[in-house]
Amino acid sequence: MWIADQWKDYEVIDCSNGEKVERWGKYILVRPDPQVIWDTPKSNKAWRNMNAHYHRSKKGGGEWEFFDLPEQWSIHYKNLTFQLKPFSFKHTGLFPEQAVNWDWFSSKIKNAGRPIKVLNLFAYTGGATIAAAASGASVTHVDASKGMVTWAKENAISSGLKDAPIRWIVDDCVKFVEREIRRGNHYDAIIMDPPSYGRGTKGEIWKIEDCVYPLIQLCTKLLSDKPLFFLISSYTTGLQPAVLSYMLGTALKNFNGTINSSEIGLPVSSNGLVLPCGASGRWESK
Repeated sequence: MWIADQWKDYEVIDCSNGEKVERWGKYILVRPDPQVIWDTPKSNKAWRNMNAHYHRSKKGGGEWEFFDLPEQWSIHYKNLTFQLKPFSFKHTGLFPEQAVNWDWFSSKIKNAGRPIKVLNLFAYTGGATIAAAASGASVTHVDASKGMVTWAKENAISSGLKDAPIRWIVDDCVKFVEREIRRGNHYDAIIMDPPSYGRGTKGEIWKIEDCVYPLIQLCTKLLSDKPLFFLISSYTTGLQPAVLSYMLGTALKNFNGTINSSEIGLPVSSNGLVLPCGASGRWESK
């Protein structure tokens, strides 16, 4: 498993009975986690000192219960700064486990010895975008949600990257890739973190089992003559690391590279466990 264990401003303190208690900066949140199917005593004091608790509804969805939490606050990862705010369906605007991927591709970008163009699809609030830009890449950030792109811009500014070479695109990812192919544009690296299900800007249906492999195939047409890496992450049950490897291996068979896939996870500080948080597949040039 690839473990995001370099955080100072974030930690999973404990987890039990479908929930995890986390520290985001100086604030303690309790949120549901479907991976936590074991039940241990919630003896850690963090469970009793929470600033907010997200309660899942048996009917689907859920709602926050706030005790003492600002509307927005920031945390840092190395030289990056992220603006956080709790919003619907338990999220805060950041997936901390992705830091293990940021470190991996940041090193590749810095050591490439040439300018690197990165395409980040389903780019959300821009964690990967600002990590890549901070490492010296020029980045095209694509997400169908205008609100998420605005949030990503805030994160870039907070990280001192206001003037970095980042293109901010609000668009359906598949439609954007198709247009980029027609324009003849190319990228040295592609990052994607597709949702299990979603809708594009014009109501286009995205279902990952049906759509992700055709998109990977399309994206290979955007790769430059010397591609550096291709990274795909998944939080969808059923898309195991081996499946990510097989998709990358099949779609990129004409490119000279190596593939590794693994679960990604976060260390649990109170008991030494590692909490699984999806999977990632990495293709990198030889």
